[in-house]
Amino acid sequence: MHVLDLKNSRLTEEELQKNFSDAHPPLTHEQALVEAERCFYCYDAPCTEACPTSIDIPKFIHAIATGNMQGSAHTILESNILGGSCARVCPTEILCEQKCVHNVREEGKPIRIGALQRHATDWQMEHGGQPFTRKPLTGRKIAIVGAGPAGLACAHRLAMHGHDVVIFDKHDHPGGLNEYGVAAYKLADDFAQKEVKFLFDIGGISFVGGKTLGVDFTLGDLQRDYDAVFLSLGLAGVRQLEMEGEALEGVQDAVSFIKTLRSNNKKDIPVGRRVVVIGGGNTAVDAAVQARRLGAEDVTLVYRRGEENMSATVVEREWAQTNGVTVRLWSAPTQIVQKDGVLAGVEFAKRHGNADGKVIYSTEDTFFIPADMLLKAVGQVFHHDPVSGEDIEICNGRIVVDSFYRTSMQGVYAGGDCTAGEDLTVAAVRDGRDAAEAMNIALQKDA
Repeated sequence: MHVLDLKNSRLTEEELQKNFSDAHPPLTHEQALVEAERCFYCYDAPCTEACPTSIDIPKFIHAIATGNMQGSAHTILESNILGGSCARVCPTEILCEQKCVHNVREEGKPIRIGALQRHATDWQMEHGGQPFTRKPLTGRKIAIVGAGPAGLACAHRLAMHGHDVVIFDKHDHPGGLNEYGVAAYKLADDFAQKEVKFLFDIGGISFVGGKTLGVDFTLGDLQRDYDAVFLSLGLAGVRQLEMEGEALEGVQDAVSFIKTLRSNNKKDIPVGRRVVVIGGGNTAVDAAVQARRLGAEDVTLVYRRGEENMSATVVEREWAQTNGVTVRLWSAPTQIVQKDGVLAGVEFAKRHGNADGKVIYSTEDTFFIPADMLLKAVGQVFHHDPVSGEDIEICNGRIVVDSFYRTSMQGVYAGGDCTAGEDLTVAAVRDGRDAAEAMNIALQKDA
């Protein structure tokens, strides 16, 4: 009889602690000074233009170089209150660092902007406390649905303007993807919750967990009880392979796998000996690497197209391979193979050619990868059931907003991944911040 070889981590507590410790240790102060002094402090800096939150990068780096750590952190946080987590999880190598003028010089080595940003924001959280104060209280109360980066950034900026904010979320803890959806080694040492506490220290923000829009309350309820509403619902839906066998033990979506790993003792997480991950994004890489670091002996990431089509960055792809993950490209899953009702592996078809702009996969040229665990990372979608029946316009699977982040429903705004745009933490922070400014102006006009 075929038996599934899923077991709790095969590694010791010491091995797990090492595997899930900070993947990229912080700069020492001496290293930060040396790196900061390499900066040219460009006027109209291209790195600042490339930052979705428009952090004045030369200014904050110059402050580090001159020993003004508080000024450096303030420059970052006034644009991006979640600058600490963004420094850790955002693809700075394809955003600000890619635009660094050092790239076109002979040495071709950009300033380590992300590492310097982390250095400054960590200093602030450890030594300086909350750097912002609230304006006089307005008596206005705003509801935010979703405690991810967009919702948190919106809440902090509204609190700065003197409004009171209540954040509702289906989870027990705030943080969104930073708390539940990012590889543990990227935000180690419970950093997501430390950052939330730092943000909440401004005052005027309260959190209500375990409450779901459309189940425990409606948008109509919020419209009645609050002066404005901000939706930062994220992408709660997960695409399926639509194949027989997806209900087998050992088959799960990568988002759930990562969430379980983030929410439980690593020693208690079941992992297979041979793991297959299907997908080409950062979630696929996070799942594959973490399965390997939990003790899986063989992990293969399979993507239906080529490297140039993967949403995972070059750095992420290299990270997977240096962690012992095998990457197979131009291969599409055709069958989840089971034996005696137990997952045995996955069959894939190889690319045969192209026709009418679409990739054609051969039904005869196939290969089989044995597996006792299959993780699906084939995309996330906006789950719009919570706003169904409301006067919220949806287009191409996302909430429609105007340039002021207003939805089609009076007094209701939205931002982050549930709206069209870049699915990046830093972009969500920008949306939350800018939506808060728009809401504040509207509330002032109403007054």
